[in-house]
Amino acid sequence: MAAAASTAGQVSESTERVDLDDVERQRDLAEHDDEVDDVGRTGDSDAAGDDDIGGAQSARIPASRLRLAIAFGLIVVVALGGLGGWLGDRAYEVRQAQHRHDLFLQVGRQAALNLTTISHTEADADVQRILDSATGTFYDEFKERAPAFVDVVKKAQSITQGTVTAAGVESEQDDRAQVLVAVAVKTSNAGAREQQPRAWRMRVTVQKLGDGAKVADVAFVP
Repeated sequence: MAAAASTAGQVSESTERVDLDDVERQRDLAEHDDEVDDVGRTGDSDAAGDDDIGGAQSARIPASRLRLAIAFGLIVVVALGGLGGWLGDRAYEVRQAQHRHDLFLQVGRQAALNLTTISHTEADADVQRILDSATGTFYDEFKERAPAFVDVVKKAQSITQGTVTAAGVESEQDDRAQVLVAVAVKTSNAGAREQQPRAWRMRVTVQKLGDGAKVADVAFVP
């Protein structure tokens, strides 16, 4: 009986140790599984973080390129606008200069014709036309001499007819210019035969006044 009891006790202790060993192994396995899960979750989290960083970087790259393109486009627009404005101003200045040049030339040519085309039948009107196109000292001097000039033309019953053969602007400064005009003048008097045309050259000083221009001086050139 004592031997049987001893054997039964040994079996019970052995069974208890086996059970304890199983419990410890299961606990160790559970802890290992938890560690594996933690590592997996950590890896997933790191991968997700890397994906987020990569996405943010890829989003920032196109945005920076877009801002650069917009800035470059604005610079181009401003530059083209400035260039267009400058070209417009330059073209306007060129047109204005050409218009002023043409005006000086036209007034100089007409002045030479007015001075060389006078008829005794229309002397008063011819002289008035000269005065209307004159200014400054030339106007004052011609107006003073006009009565005597008209009297001579009427008494001689003369007719002069001028034809411009050449004309050009000799010099030009802002609102003044000197115009050289070559004129062929045909003259006839009562009781005298018609004379051959004579070549005259004049230097006409033209001054711009407002939108027009007038003759400021006339000198005959040899």
